Amino acid sequence: MRTLKTACTLALSASTLLYASNTLADTRILTSIKPLELLVQAIATEDMHTSTLVPPGSSPHNYSITPSKRRALESADIIFWAGPEMETFLNRLLTGSEFGERSVALMRKDAEAGEPEKEGYEHDQHDSNHDDHGHDHGDGEDPHIWVDPHMALTMAETIRDTLAQLSGADKPALDRNLETFRASISAKEEQIRRQLEPLQGISLFAYHSAFTRFAEHYGLNVEGVLTLNPELSPGARHIAEVQNSLRGANQPCLLIEPQFNRQWWRSITEGLDVTFSTWDPLATDIDTTVDGGYAAFQQSIADAVLKCLPENAEH
Repeated sequence: MRTLKTACTLALSASTLLYASNTLADTRILTSIKPLELLVQAIATEDMHTSTLVPPGSSPHNYSITPSKRRALESADIIFWAGPEMETFLNRLLTGSEFGERSVALMRKDAEAGEPEKEGYEHDQHDSNHDDHGHDHGDGEDPHIWVDPHMALTMAETIRDTLAQLSGADKPALDRNLETFRASISAKEEQIRRQLEPLQGISLFAYHSAFTRFAEHYGLNVEGVLTLNPELSPGARHIAEVQNSLRGANQPCLLIEPQFNRQWWRSITEGLDVTFSTWDPLATDIDTTVDGGYAAFQQSIADAVLKCLPENAEH
């Protein structure tokens, strides 16, 4: 398993603390995607209110901000997002002067790790062409950090540190919530490792790189990824390589995602003996609860992988 080099850092400036309401009952926390809201809900106290920007069924890969979502940004006291390499549609908004001081990016590049941030996520400005395309699926760090439970715990620690800086914050309660979350993640991780032991000999294929961090964390064998960029159809050479890998694989299972069109990958696998299983990296059907939401999300991924076992297979 590769060593994860991504680091999380506290990105809330002093001016953000002055911006926040003096009463936590009025604190509005906005997250870019639902998995991050699951983490915030696990740490936040009862008098903090959370919501998610990207609606159910949509993908941050190709989402366009709407007027109502723009208003949600304007009314939020704190905005948590993965960072410029993930939610590219938020790059200009959350690194600019209007929202930068209220935004906390949970993913940073190695060179920036450990440096204090001011006015949001300090990152080299992307050119307009990069902002208009999907996030990095090439040689850089994979941005789907929330599917790895260890990265999720690091993110939760950053969330705790951020919320603790609010005026009137109940720091002991935040600390207790973090410790409860830590114990929950440890127990769920141990359970999932036992559940996934029978999968060691099965060849897994993924729609795109979102699944990779989960697979690497649990030692699963991912032999191929159908598309390197979910906004673009893969080229003929890449398709041929994936098809050859599928033909030579041991009980190949393709993990697909509900946010993207299924027709073209069914055409790619036509005539091949491939098992299909759907998993959701955006936790659409997971209840947003203070207790156990993220653990339920992890279990939902494990359950999808378990459908790749021959006795559970759907072709």
